[in-house]
Order: sequence, then C-alpha cells, then structure tokens
Amino acid sequence: MRFQLTEDQRSLRDGMRGLLARRFDGEALRAAVGTPGALDRGLWRELGAAGFFALRLPEADGGVGLGLPEAVLVFEEAGRALLTGPLVATHLAAADVPGAAAGEAVVARVDGGLVEWLAEADTVTGDASGAVALRSVDPLTPLHRVPAAASDPASDPVAVLLTAAEQLGTATRACELAVQHARTREQFGQPIGAFQAVKHLCAEMLVRAETARAAVYAAAVTADTVDIAAARLLADEAAVRGARDCLQVYGGMGFTWEAEVHLHLKRAWVRAQRGGGNTESEELLAVELLK
Repeated sequence: MRFQLTEDQRSLRDGMRGLLARRFDGEALRAAVGTPGALDRGLWRELGAAGFFALRLPEADGGVGLGLPEAVLVFEEAGRALLTGPLVATHLAAADVPGAAAGEAVVARVDGGLVEWLAEADTVTGDASGAVALRSVDPLTPLHRVPAAASDPASDPVAVLLTAAEQLGTATRACELAVQHARTREQFGQPIGAFQAVKHLCAEMLVRAETARAAVYAAAVTADTVDIAAARLLADEAAVRGARDCLQVYGGMGFTWEAEVHLHLKRAWVRAQRGGGNTESEELLAVELLK
C-alpha cells in the first residue's frame, strides 16, 4: 500500500496553498483581526469557485468528485493559513443547502453545544434556538452556545476528521514559525536555535506534528470512526502544545498583534471544543479497547 501523496494530490495541496497565499496572507489576516465577526464573502465565493466546498460532491452533481483524503489536504492548508469562517459546516452542507457548494451561502452548524459564525450564517444545521453569544478567546471565531437539550450529542465523523486536519495545519505552521524564529533571533551572539532547550522544543513540535499527520492521513483513507478518534486526539494535542511551545520560542513577541503565533493557539483552543474532541474520542477508543 502506498502512503505517499499522488501527483494530483500534491497539485491540489499546492494549489490551495497558493490561493490562500494570494487571498489570505499576513496582511489579510491582520485585517480580519481588526474586523472581528466579519466574513469576507468575496473570498468565500472564491473558495467555492476553487471547489473547496464541493470537493467531495460527485461530478454528476456539479462537484469535483474527490474523496476524504483530498478534503483533508485542503483543510490542512486552511488550518495552516488560519482561514476564517465556518469551513467544515459549509463543506458538509454542500449537497443539501442551495449555494453552499459554490460559496454563495454560509452555513453554521451546532457542534458540541457551540455554534461558530452564527450571525453571519445564511443557514444553520441543528437547533440553535436559545443561542447565547460568548466572548470567544479567538478574535477570528465568533461563538454562540446553545442549551444542552438543543445540541446534538452525536458527532459527524467527517466533521471530526476535518477538524483534525485543520489542527494538523496549525501544528505544522507553529513548527515552521518556531524554527524560522529560532534561526533568525539572536541572543548572546548566536541564534537561539543553538541552545539545547530551544532545539528540544522544536524537535518535540515536529514529532507531534508528524505523528498527527500519519494518523490523520490514515484515518482519511480508512474512514474508520476509531481511527478518526485517534487522529483527532493526536491532532488536538499537536496543535495546542505546538502553538504553546512556539510561544515559548518567541517569548513575549509571540503575544503581540504583529505575530500570528498567539492566534494559532487561540484557534486551536476553540477547535478543540468542537464535537468529537478529547472526551468523546477518548470514550470511543476506550470502548474499542475493552471489546
């Protein structure tokens, strides 16, 4: 069995990275921070035109006709770029909500008792009655909480896997940022990357990210709920701990608005609260181990 990406998969990943580099670079990210809760509808339509939301729809239905492995690749790139908006919810609704596949409609989803981007949504899947606005730790992800009775306790395995892919993107980007800073920031006449403690932080970040990558990619191939639960646990850990360690490498500079490091940590915290997170995935794995 081959575990390497095909040429088409690499082209898809590189194309999405190029699109986001053009349309959601560092300047656009800072502009989004300055206008919290506002969604760039033009970018949303561009994502639709690029097939982001219709990626898994059959070609006969106007989709791209690809599968979970390809969806994981583009969501990893979205996580790496800190792309804003209810990406998972709109992608999942592409077959059912008019305009979602083309990026003409924004879809929010009740997930784990939370709803992201409720105020911007054209359609909401799930019961969002009684939703109360929260002060989100992530300035780029507005949140509402719904009463426990209104939330759906069952997590969609595809949503869990795509969230894991976004977390993998954050873990990868945090590792890249830490290494770049360690190479260029100097103390005592040498790059801080020459110090053993910083080397250890960067090495551990890389190990966690690559372990999560193997699990996420494998789960995309098998589509097994147990594999997805394991991938989600590893990806959440890689994203949260990786972003925290990246902040340690950056020091106080990492908390400034000029740096994106703290934004990766805040987004990772928010994603970790979506359905299928630690408790649910651990319970699923525990049941499987006890069989």
